[in-house]
This record gives sequence, C-alpha cells and structure tokens, in this order.
Amino acid sequence: MAGERDLQKLLSGMRPELNPGRYVFTTVEGGVPAGVTPVVTVAEPEGRTLVARQEEADAAGLAYDYVAGWITLRVHSALEAVGLTAAVSRALADAGLSCNVVAGFHHDHLFVPVEDAGRAVAVLVDLARRSG
Repeated sequence: MAGERDLQKLLSGMRPELNPGRYVFTTVEGGVPAGVTPVVTVAEPEGRTLVARQEEADAAGLAYDYVAGWITLRVHSALEAVGLTAAVSRALADAGLSCNVVAGFHHDHLFVPVEDAGRAVAVLVDLARRSG
C-alpha cells in the first residue's frame, strides 16, 4: 500500500499519538546490550545510536542525557512526500519545542522532551485541525 504524498492530506490526517513510556537516546559500541529492545537504531561512525525505553537503558547501565516522549503520526506517509517534516518541525519550533524526527516505512515518529510531550501533541492536533 503506497503512502500519502499530498501535504494537506498528510497534515490534516496525521493523528498524532503519544506512545506510553519514557525514551532515551544513547550510544553503544558493537551490539545492542541484553535486555534492551530499541525502537530506533542508527549506525554512525562514532557508534550505534539507540532509542530505547528509559528503564531498559537504566537496567543496562547505559548513559544518556535526553529523556523523550515518543509521538507517532498515524498517517501513512510516503517516504518521498515533501513538506511533512518541515511543517511539523516548524509548528513545534514556533511553540518553543524541540523535536527529533525519525521516518519509518509507514509513519513518522517524533521524539520531544518528555515534559513537553502533552503540549507537543496539542500543537500537532491544532496543526491538523487548521490543515483540514
């Protein structure tokens, strides 16, 4: 099933959903430690970045300094869609909220400071409403 490419449809249909839990960005050399099931992995020359549940990182003794809430945009966006990340990032930036975006095959995922997650969802719901 092909993802949506039309920006207005993407924005009006994004249905932001806050996933339960607290997530951290950490880095490891080599493989993923036992007991850690990352929701995102990125291979970089400096090491493997993991985004994982905070309690799993704590249990594995992994260091981190950023605790995030994880928001999934429930619209099925095409990987070649133009403008969704920019529009979402702009709306959050205008509200003074930082955001780290990861594109999955079906959905876009936003990691925002955990203490701001509820406010970020509200900003995105308002953006969707105004785009409809």
